[in-house]
This record gives sequence, C-alpha cells and structure tokens, in this order.
Amino acid sequence: MENVYEFKIPKKKGGDLDLSTLKGKVMVIVNTATGCGFTPQYEGLEKLYEKYHSKGLEIIDIPCNQFGNQSPGTDDEIHEFCAAKYKTQYEQMKKNDVNGPKRLPIYNYLTSQCAFKGLTGPQKDMLDGYLRKLNPDYDKNNDIKWNFTKFVIDKNGVAVARFEPTQEINEVEECVKKLL
Repeated sequence: MENVYEFKIPKKKGGDLDLSTLKGKVMVIVNTATGCGFTPQYEGLEKLYEKYHSKGLEIIDIPCNQFGNQSPGTDDEIHEFCAAKYKTQYEQMKKNDVNGPKRLPIYNYLTSQCAFKGLTGPQKDMLDGYLRKLNPDYDKNNDIKWNFTKFVIDKNGVAVARFEPTQEINEVEECVKKLL
C-alpha cells in the first residue's frame, strides 16, 4: 500500500468513509476515547479543525475502547458527549480496534509508515511508567500505545507523521500547516 486512498473506514451510522474521496486534503487520523486523561485533546482537535478545515484539513476520529476501557459508550453516546462538551464538528467514525487481530486495516498501513519513536512531551513520564507496568517492552513495536495517537496524511494520501498522545497539539498544527 502506497497511500490511504485504498482504505475505507466504517461510519457510525453504517456505510464506509472511502478515503479516496478525500484526495488532495490533509488528514489527521486519530484514535479517541471519551473517558481518558487525554480526552481534553478533543478541544485542540476541534480548534485545529475550525482553523484549517476551509483550507483543506479533514479530521478522521476513530473512537477506540482498547486502552483501559475508556470509551465504553455506544457510537451515538460518544458523539453526543463530544458534541456537547467539546463542540466537535468533524465526523466521528464507528468505534473500532486499532491494535490486535480485529484492528482496522488502515492501522497496518499507518504503523508501517510511521514507526513509534518514543514518547515526548509534558506527560511522557506518566504514560511511560503506566505502559511499562502493563508491558515492559511496549516500546519495542509500532502498535498504537494509547488513546489520541495522531497520524498526519499529506495531500497525496501518504502518512508522513505520527504524534503520540503526550505530544502537544501545536506540534500537530505545525505539521499540518506545512502540508496545507
């Protein structure tokens, strides 16, 4: 696979989002959760969307309940929470896995193109300590480590950057700005 345009992502109300319909757009693909310490990142994602959507940015929000069962609600409950608390306007997809045997196929592509390079940012020590308790070798593979891992896709559909949940949204914004 050379780009994301070969993938479809299940929508919360049925059907699929065919990523080939977003050709020429910059995308941020993010796995989210409504009950996580990183949940306030919805606010930064929404600001990013509001600032750059008219310039060609799309945010693909994929709720995921694989990390600490922190997104236990239905697709509708997740959407209602995000719209009410964070005023999110971008479309949320159907809740899905991002690791393991049932993970969305796009995550095979994303993790193969953008390797895990370690945690950075103000909360890196906290998350590193927690992940090491779960799996001392968590950093030895490219799997998604936690909620709010973001992948930036360029206008040609190529995954160009990976941002761990501990990284600041302004780092994502700088990447997006360069691509737009």
